[in-house]
Amino acid sequence: MGNSILHITNGDTTTNYLQKLHFSGDFITWREMLCEGKTTTDVGSEKFWKNRFDFFKSTYKVSKQKFINYTVKEYRNLCNKKEQKEIVLWFEHDLFCQINMLAVISWLKRYRKGYHISLVCSGKVENSNKMFGLSELSEEQITDHFKNRIDLNQDDIEYADYIWQLYCSDSPLRLETVYKFKSTSPFTYLATALEAHLQRFPSIKNGLNTIENNILKTANNHRFTSKDELVHQLLKEQEVYGFGDLQYEHKINNLQNLFSSFNPVYISKKGKQVLDNQVNFYGQLRNDISYLGGSKKYSFLFQNETKKLLQITS
Repeated sequence: MGNSILHITNGDTTTNYLQKLHFSGDFITWREMLCEGKTTTDVGSEKFWKNRFDFFKSTYKVSKQKFINYTVKEYRNLCNKKEQKEIVLWFEHDLFCQINMLAVISWLKRYRKGYHISLVCSGKVENSNKMFGLSELSEEQITDHFKNRIDLNQDDIEYADYIWQLYCSDSPLRLETVYKFKSTSPFTYLATALEAHLQRFPSIKNGLNTIENNILKTANNHRFTSKDELVHQLLKEQEVYGFGDLQYEHKINNLQNLFSSFNPVYISKKGKQVLDNQVNFYGQLRNDISYLGGSKKYSFLFQNETKKLLQITS
């Protein structure tokens, strides 16, 4: 594990774990959540960061100083790391990580041409049905993952960049047709993550997407004394999203008109009607500022039976 390696990790937990295990080399932590909010293809540009700050400010009330200190300064550190010829990417199987991974590879394609890029991706582990995060792996497992890391060739890098371009386009329809066709891709978990992404567009049945429907269903099927308990359960049950508590709290707040109480948690009569597809809530949720990648969330509808998207033209 020589010093000529630059590790780019999916978060501080992974960075701290690798350093604790004495992995040598330099570390950059990619502190973003590009699976939410508007994204543009030009990763790292002034326009890119402006879009990202606008999203964090409006959605999560993040101050400019915090955004600069937490995210942009670390990105600038990445820009200054040019001496290491091998770059190892550490990302996980979930949607959160896979979208960040695509963006990082797109940036590397543009700014680190000719560098040796390899990927460590956690998920399935032998003799277990559970999907593992990087920090959940034992020292032996994570060392094995590192030894067996996948070298990304130019075709792999081009493919990841292409999927990133499609993710950032103003229509997800092209992404819907191409993401599952590259069966030899080293990106083992990408197809599943992108499938989950497409199901984040509102359902034609009731106007809620898969995640929002699951929030209502979970609230209806359990007895929670508080919103925190509901969030805890959602975090425990999620398999493919990789969201944190802040993201779920935001999604629950957007659905607050479908709840009659949060202490304890009860969904309202209308909430039950929406959950049973008797009422369509699309009109109450629709806005022009919610983006998934480069696409407006409410410009497309997901058909549950065919698992296809429809574009709303009016």
